[in-house]
Amino acid sequence: MINGVGRDIPDEIKGYGKVRHYKGAFEYVPTGNRYGPVKKFIKPGEDKIMTLRNVIKKYVKDGMTISFHHAFRNGDVLVNRVLDICSDLGIKNLRLFPSALFPCHEPVIEHIKNGVVTRIEGSMNGPVGEAVSHGILPYPAVLRSHGNRYRTVEAGEVHIDVAFIAAPTSDEYGNANGIYGPTPCGPLIYSKVDSLYADKVIVVTNNLVDYPAFPMTIKQTDVDHVVVEDNIGDPKGIVSGTLRITRSPRRLKIARTVVDVIRASGVLKDGFSFQAGAGGISLAVTKYLGEAMEEEDIVGSFGMGGSTRYLVDILKKGRLRCILEGQCFDEEAIKSLRENPNHVIVDPSFYANYNSRGNAVYKEDVAFLGATEIDTKFNVNVNTHSDGLLLHGIGGHQDVASGARICIITAPLLRDRIPVIVKDVTTVTTPGETVDVVVTDVGVAVNPRRKDLLEKLKAADIEVRDIKELQEEAYDIAGEPEKPETKDRIIAVIQYRDGSVIDVVKEVKE
Repeated sequence: MINGVGRDIPDEIKGYGKVRHYKGAFEYVPTGNRYGPVKKFIKPGEDKIMTLRNVIKKYVKDGMTISFHHAFRNGDVLVNRVLDICSDLGIKNLRLFPSALFPCHEPVIEHIKNGVVTRIEGSMNGPVGEAVSHGILPYPAVLRSHGNRYRTVEAGEVHIDVAFIAAPTSDEYGNANGIYGPTPCGPLIYSKVDSLYADKVIVVTNNLVDYPAFPMTIKQTDVDHVVVEDNIGDPKGIVSGTLRITRSPRRLKIARTVVDVIRASGVLKDGFSFQAGAGGISLAVTKYLGEAMEEEDIVGSFGMGGSTRYLVDILKKGRLRCILEGQCFDEEAIKSLRENPNHVIVDPSFYANYNSRGNAVYKEDVAFLGATEIDTKFNVNVNTHSDGLLLHGIGGHQDVASGARICIITAPLLRDRIPVIVKDVTTVTTPGETVDVVVTDVGVAVNPRRKDLLEKLKAADIEVRDIKELQEEAYDIAGEPEKPETKDRIIAVIQYRDGSVIDVVKEVKE
């Protein structure tokens, strides 16, 4: 069937099941109730403390689903530690359900080879994604946005048997947070839905404190056992290459142009709200936007994190009423959560759950996000590159683009001499109907759907180019990128935020 973004997707995918096809950003109307989790019971005086090995030995069985959060990002150690023990105990055929995997999780590849892991449903950044691209995983991987992951568990589409939550601070009853202790990682909020709906919830901490630990991101009422380990993750791994401000003059030019576009749109006024992505260009935009708010004496409503020191700086200067926080990307953001009551933790359902009664992303005026590819229909790819390799997750990309009044995609015309503006993206992650503006180092393109923006930008003397011109210029310089050679087998399914299938990724030939 040809779906809502023109992709030919089968009605049923081997190893995935029947497909609900993507029809449009807001076409699906959810039905039914929330999934009911297993009831939990503990008697007074019962001890929740166990060792990690004993927890796994007691609760994890062949074929189960185990989950993890990604607040430590590339500093995480718990996924590898749990899978090593599962391997040692002979446990097989697990479904790994992380909120994201990073290069530090390369050992997962060996656990796929030895049959410990046969399914992965979660974003993959780096080596694991590349290995999956070459067909190593027996079943198709499933990639979801942050909001969709929460929706999926809440709706009962994925049942978590055992949730493992790395917690920098916890008491013996399982009240836990990620902003205190010797290894703070920021909010544990991506595990909130896991704690509410998993059959067994295991908090793993290296900092056991007196009862009660607070603030309580994860609550004792949802925790079965507490495990004390020497090492649960390295906060230094939170900051990766994609979380450093760009130094490229061409990319800094893109960032300044984005602020010009925001000014011209008319939304930069008191009560302004925004969200930035995590790439180097987006960080520069955040910095320049804060300076613009100072210059024009504007106090915004909220900024949406993942937070960095650039967003925190805007809050500290009184240019934002609050930050709504999902994850921290540096130490300054974590420190701000500890010290500033206007820096508020919100869970992914509040942030972006399609099935909810309203998302924070729907209240955003502007979002500026990155891309690996953008096509002439404004569809955006953030999962694969032109070579077809599955190297990145979705994050909140789909969620934010769907909700923000103005969604701006930032990208250079070429990246490593490969066109970024293309005729058709290799993989559709975010549909063009939710994208409003594309800003490159050689010009700005406006989605024809947004005639209002087109007029405002022209009135502000911002040169607007047809996106097809940008694509042709990219091809004139670097040539048309070759399509990846793929096999027929589908190795990954890209879900849209409502749970429908927006695209698939096929196995790449060696």
